[in-house]
Amino acid sequence: MPVRLTPNAPDTPLVSGVDDAALRQFLGYNMKRAFNVVQADLTQTLKPLGLRMLTYTALVLIVENPGLSQSQLAAAMDVERPNLVEIIDELEQRALVLRRRVPADRRIYALTATPEGIQLCQKALAADKAHEARLFEGIPPQTIETLIEAMQTVRTRGALGAK
Repeated sequence: MPVRLTPNAPDTPLVSGVDDAALRQFLGYNMKRAFNVVQADLTQTLKPLGLRMLTYTALVLIVENPGLSQSQLAAAMDVERPNLVEIIDELEQRALVLRRRVPADRRIYALTATPEGIQLCQKALAADKAHEARLFEGIPPQTIETLIEAMQTVRTRGALGAK
């Protein structure tokens, strides 16, 4: 019986011939399957830089928004604050970000990137661009723009509680 490998579990065979036609009609199913491929490839892309998707996302947001508070970063990343502390600790231990108390409210930490963090961020962004160019080769730029707009609409509607 022929087998094929799933993109998110390369060592796990999946019996070919499984009919997923009932699911392929749903946009969400196709989004999830595509995301699995994108996520697996991005994971491999970031690995040589010592970054994971979450640390990469946090680093980019901190570089682009100097002085961002941990609460703001948690909200922007849609992660719980206790989980964010681990991410920030990792970036701080690698001397990529600094966490400083805000003088006006010493309960709040402002996050800034170090020069090393900025440099790594630039390398990671370039690697991410190359990863996307490779994965989405052959898809017209207008289609990609439309997909991005559609995903942003879904995020906005979800944030507003639209049903």
